[in-house]
Amino acid sequence: MQKHHHYHFFLISCFCFSTLALSWNQNMQFNQGKNYEGSSDLVDLQYHMGPVLASPINLYIIWYGHWNPTQQAIIRDFLYSLSSSSSYPSVSDWWRTVRLYTDQTGSNITGNIALSGEFYDTKYSHGGYLSRLAIQSVIKTAVTSYPRPLPLNPHNGLYLVLSSSDVQVQDFCRAVCGFHYFTFPNIVGVTVPYAWVGNSGTQCPGICAYPFAWPNNSGMPPPSSNGGNNIMHAPNGDVGTDGMISVIAHELAEASSNPLVNAWYAGDDPTAPTEIADLCVGVYGSGGGGGYVGKVFTDSWGNGYNVNGVKGRRFLVQWVWNPLKRRCFGPNAVD
Repeated sequence: MQKHHHYHFFLISCFCFSTLALSWNQNMQFNQGKNYEGSSDLVDLQYHMGPVLASPINLYIIWYGHWNPTQQAIIRDFLYSLSSSSSYPSVSDWWRTVRLYTDQTGSNITGNIALSGEFYDTKYSHGGYLSRLAIQSVIKTAVTSYPRPLPLNPHNGLYLVLSSSDVQVQDFCRAVCGFHYFTFPNIVGVTVPYAWVGNSGTQCPGICAYPFAWPNNSGMPPPSSNGGNNIMHAPNGDVGTDGMISVIAHELAEASSNPLVNAWYAGDDPTAPTEIADLCVGVYGSGGGGGYVGKVFTDSWGNGYNVNGVKGRRFLVQWVWNPLKRRCFGPNAVD
């Protein structure tokens, strides 16, 4: 019999969620003092007794703004790859590290992630600028829109809001590339986990689509896996969308392991947790950190990738913290 976690509304709803995000601060990116790619006893990642997403996940996408079919296909194929078999090292192999995390009953995070619905908000229902809180209103619109709303699923739903490259979002590019949190019942009606990720293709590719674009004024040459100065090419030919893939992976990993901000994180302050992907920002392969992505693959066209997906797709996805090895890890690790 399947188990379903009900996402109860805790007092943590009053917490500021501004820090539950993937931050790409340039100073941190290039002068990263802490690199946990090697085994470390300094990381105090703890379980705080809250739920993880152990039941099969019904994932719902909200496409906010203008998206072309090619961009959507790249993202869909990545999401399909999370639960599908592909040649090693695969996206599903990468997700196996996320699956190592359990709840207090010993249930692991699920490996069953189904894309269960999509909503197209092509009319920019909440305008071309979104505050963080407005992301929840975007979800509310999607689940109440006539005639084809998304299901409002408080049992095993996870909502992914994706904003197009012309949409500005509070703190986007300046402090965050994506974030996750949970909805407030007074806005959406129930408490469900969600994540937002923006397409940085025209706004800040050098920040949120690294390493397929290089930050302005960084004072450093562009990265290349072969040691040269050629910029690494995006594996699916779209810098903004390929950059989104790693951010989406980051947020899905953390939304699954810390959906209500009371499960897996390091640090004493739940309003500013360091989560399982935060520990590995900028690390995509062995030796990564400090602005170097690590040992990844490149094809004959200079496209960089570290995992394989469905339909012959390739993706570059940052590593996450492995609680057994006590270090950042991915299936492309050389050891």
